[in-house]
Amino acid sequence: MKKQFSALALLMLVCLSLSAQTGNIKGRVLDSNKLSLPGATIFTGDLQYGTITDVNGNYVMTGIPAGDYTLKVSYIGFNAVEQKVTVSAGHTTPIDFNMVPGIGIQEVTINGGLQGQSKALNQQKTNANITNVIASDQVGKFPDANIGDALKRIPGINVQYDQGEARFGNIRGTAPQYNSITINGERIPSAEAENRTIQLDLIPSDMIQTIEVSKAVTPDMDGDAIGASVNLVTLSEPAGERISGGFSGGYNFLAEKMNYSANLIYGNRFAQDKIGMTLSASINDNQLGSDNVEAEWSGDDNNYYLSELQVRQYYLERLRMSYSGAFDFKINENHTLYLRGMYNRRKDWENRYRNVFKPEEEPDSNGDYINDDNAVEKETKAGANNKDGRLEDQQMMQFSLNGDHIFGKAKMDWGLSFSKASEDRPQERYLTMVIEGEDMQSDISNPKKPYMEITDSSLRDLSTDWEVDEMSEENQYTEDIDVVAKLNIEIPLAQGAFKNSLKFGGKYKSKSKERDNEWFEVSASDAYESTFLSNVYSHTKDWSKDDFLPGDKYDVGSFVTKEYLGGLDFTDSDNFEMEADYSEYAGNFEASETVSAAYIMLDQKLGNKLSAIVGLRLENTFTEGEGKIWDDDEEVLSDSEKEKSSYTNILPNLQLKYDISDNSIVRFAFTSTMARPNYYDLVPYQEIEDGTEISLGNADLEPTTSNNIDLMVEHYFKSIGILSGGFFYKDIKDFIVDEIHEDYTYNGTTWDKYTQPINGGDASLWGLEFAAQRQLDFLPGFLKGLGIYANYTYTHSKITNFNIEDRDGEDLAMPGSPESTLNLSLSYNTNKFSGRLSFNYASDFIEEFGGEAFEDVYYDEVTYLDLNLTYNVNKNYLVFADLNNILNQPLRYFQGQSNRTYQMEYYDMTAKVGVKINF
Repeated sequence: MKKQFSALALLMLVCLSLSAQTGNIKGRVLDSNKLSLPGATIFTGDLQYGTITDVNGNYVMTGIPAGDYTLKVSYIGFNAVEQKVTVSAGHTTPIDFNMVPGIGIQEVTINGGLQGQSKALNQQKTNANITNVIASDQVGKFPDANIGDALKRIPGINVQYDQGEARFGNIRGTAPQYNSITINGERIPSAEAENRTIQLDLIPSDMIQTIEVSKAVTPDMDGDAIGASVNLVTLSEPAGERISGGFSGGYNFLAEKMNYSANLIYGNRFAQDKIGMTLSASINDNQLGSDNVEAEWSGDDNNYYLSELQVRQYYLERLRMSYSGAFDFKINENHTLYLRGMYNRRKDWENRYRNVFKPEEEPDSNGDYINDDNAVEKETKAGANNKDGRLEDQQMMQFSLNGDHIFGKAKMDWGLSFSKASEDRPQERYLTMVIEGEDMQSDISNPKKPYMEITDSSLRDLSTDWEVDEMSEENQYTEDIDVVAKLNIEIPLAQGAFKNSLKFGGKYKSKSKERDNEWFEVSASDAYESTFLSNVYSHTKDWSKDDFLPGDKYDVGSFVTKEYLGGLDFTDSDNFEMEADYSEYAGNFEASETVSAAYIMLDQKLGNKLSAIVGLRLENTFTEGEGKIWDDDEEVLSDSEKEKSSYTNILPNLQLKYDISDNSIVRFAFTSTMARPNYYDLVPYQEIEDGTEISLGNADLEPTTSNNIDLMVEHYFKSIGILSGGFFYKDIKDFIVDEIHEDYTYNGTTWDKYTQPINGGDASLWGLEFAAQRQLDFLPGFLKGLGIYANYTYTHSKITNFNIEDRDGEDLAMPGSPESTLNLSLSYNTNKFSGRLSFNYASDFIEEFGGEAFEDVYYDEVTYLDLNLTYNVNKNYLVFADLNNILNQPLRYFQGQSNRTYQMEYYDMTAKVGVKINF
């Protein structure tokens, strides 16, 4: 370590000595409203020196010989500007620029959609790697409440939904676990118990300044991004005083309740501009609901029948709160410190009323199930809190201290960060009523709308013929913590047509994750049982409705009320008995992980048109985990042994960028990336059920790796727009799936069912990507206000070397890989009015492999239509109206074939109106 610090100190001294006859230029590029312009190009008149502004509009040019220069700044949609500057040896000269919109861009102060497009396209154009960018004021032109909804507008991205909001993202044919989500460059920990996947609906879109999707990562970025790395840049570094915010109210047509949202941003600079501060807050209270039917099928493609059917009614309140603060401290022109913090919280109070039809055997030829062991259940989900709903309390926070420094010609940045994600589900309660031995009948003449019911209609609602089957209370807690330290150094080596710089650095990340769940069976005491049953029968409510969206034939019926279940005092030992069910504790675990990474990269210009990045990244991962061993026959729960694993990934990287002209670019990239196994999969747990089924962890799992090739051609229009097309290919090794065997011998015992995560095989994935975006300003008259936003991605994947028994040799696609995704948007803009109609489509894809093709589960195709309207009252006030899910697109899965519904969940349309302010 001493040698490393000595070498670093010597390197800094060399840089300082080499800078004796050179100086630096540093500054910021802003628009006329003092908002940053990322991706601006700054260069000297002789083109010998140049650079690009970062996401906050800042730029630095180092190692410039002392003398007089003319700096020029260009930006799509803005008039170019020039300014003279004198560079003094050994000094950093501050020069800021203010740009004004040019022809083709309307200067709209609040959420200017055209300015948002301009910022995104400039940043995308000047980035060294293949990216897609959305600016905050561009997001405002779509009716998107959270980050996931905004991401679905980007080429090659489709999202999966929960309660009508985007939750997980699939990028370029890869499932969510193959992509990384970061805030200001640092990966977010996951509140999901068993995996690393980030819930995108946790973060409101109005808290983010820019969304950057890097589809070809560079060596100075984390390597765990097979599909892409999504970076969420928070609001920071104000150029002056800024106050903005908004308020909206909405209506959910299914829940038949009002929603509201509000946000506020304040930014300013103090102490003669040396200190900057940005504070922001957002709150979103949604009343949601869904109508749901779920089915399980048995048999084969020629002769299939329902083995279970569920009819569910959901009602949900989702309260999303987010707060952030960003401070920058300009010590002098060469040294700046940054302190940032963000806190997000999402609280879901959910009630679910579920009918479950459980026939014991297959039906007769008439679709009737006649068996004394048939069962029908009616289950109420609630919680012991003031809303009587199951509370899912998710929190995510990130705090960081960073520094940017100039030492002579060299630039150095460092960072320390702490991140934590957690999910707390206290006193989650279930009460299940059951009736047994009754005949059932089914109708699968239309398997898209499967149906089942009790034959005796007089028994379909709760009555004294029903019995209490099970009552339970759960406490669930998951926590994921990251602590990160990083250092990057960049040294310019040459200027001019063959300008280059050497960048190197390292990162150390310490992670820990745990799940701590409790589960109790609750029963009424002998003395209280009759009173309890009487209360149960008298506290019911019929949730049936005429407009149940899957179809009027589905009758939800009556259930024990949420108020009664939520209000029970289980701690009253005179009335209730609570007994721990240790089989539910078997999923608890503790895991830790350290990642040590180092990289080196050369950024080299090869003339005025061609530039290259070549580099190498090494990441070493060490994991340690401990789980539980459970045998329900013996009813013994014990801790497993701790298992350790370690692996090193070598990730080469090559990126080429060729400027055909000022506005046309060809990009090529070869990158190596990876995805680490889920924490729980690595834990050496063991669960035995009924003495016949066993599930195991696997500490020997290898990470999934991918070698990627990308080729992209882009043409940018001066009047704000882009036309692009490209090809991508991924050679994926060692993807992870659950291995499932029947009648399988393990450790001398033959198990009816054996399940373990394994490296399931390899896959090849390729695709084509096209995008077009432009203001149609060449049209005559009022048609000049029209604009188009369109993109299409085709993806094809194929699994090879499949290690799942009886599936090898089948023509199977990667899970999470839709063949087609399409976005179409037509907009119209004037000085006052803006409107946008947006269409989004994604084809179906396989979600989960079964033991055979009949059991495979697919995510069905989706088609969304949304509308956004805005009107600028004046430069400070804007009113807007949004309509989401106009087509009432359900979340739908199917089993094996598209006509066999596995799940269909409808959300209906939502409407919102509001006002935004900006001073």
